[in-house]
Amino acid sequence: MKRKYYVVWKGINTGIFDNWADCKSSVEGFQGAKYKSFETVEDATEAFRNGYEQYYRNKAQGGSAVSWQNAEHRPIIPSVSVDAACSGNPGVLEFRGVETATGAEFFKQGPFVEGTVNIGEFLAIAWALALLKKAGSNLPIYSDSKTAIKWIKDKKINTKLMRSPKNEKLFQIVDRALAWLHSNSYPNTIIKWDTEAWGEIPADFGRK
Repeated sequence: MKRKYYVVWKGINTGIFDNWADCKSSVEGFQGAKYKSFETVEDATEAFRNGYEQYYRNKAQGGSAVSWQNAEHRPIIPSVSVDAACSGNPGVLEFRGVETATGAEFFKQGPFVEGTVNIGEFLAIAWALALLKKAGSNLPIYSDSKTAIKWIKDKKINTKLMRSPKNEKLFQIVDRALAWLHSNSYPNTIIKWDTEAWGEIPADFGRK
């Protein structure tokens, strides 16, 4: 397995970690934790030294973190990007949305026990839609999940995950999201994030 390095800008402990276990113990349960994985210790060191906001500002401006400025097409700015992370599948699930340009967290939900990535990706889009409508915003939403985008458009989910006492809270949120989709319209465009051209989506939890 390829080694990764984890930067924690904001957490119980901050710094650069060479394993997910230490990173997780530094951010788990910490409100507003900011962290990400990197392929090399050099990239991690530079990102930590520059700080969280500068790192994502460089991404938006075509810095070394991503290549979207050199791509034939680029993401729409301003916009919102969403993603989910699941420790196991099913497993402990989180999902969040960020400002695409800066990586500043727009919302974060979880952890929820016994969830799946697809459910998290679906809820992340639905959550963003509801918040943006409440704010009167027509910003586009980026997701790297074709499955979640389809579930949103179909207004139904197609999961093999069984409802249980453990994940009842999660499924109640799914029920509310589906009800919201059936009773609301929205002007926001939902767009598939081009990972190959642009790198990881800015909302990525950095746990791959």
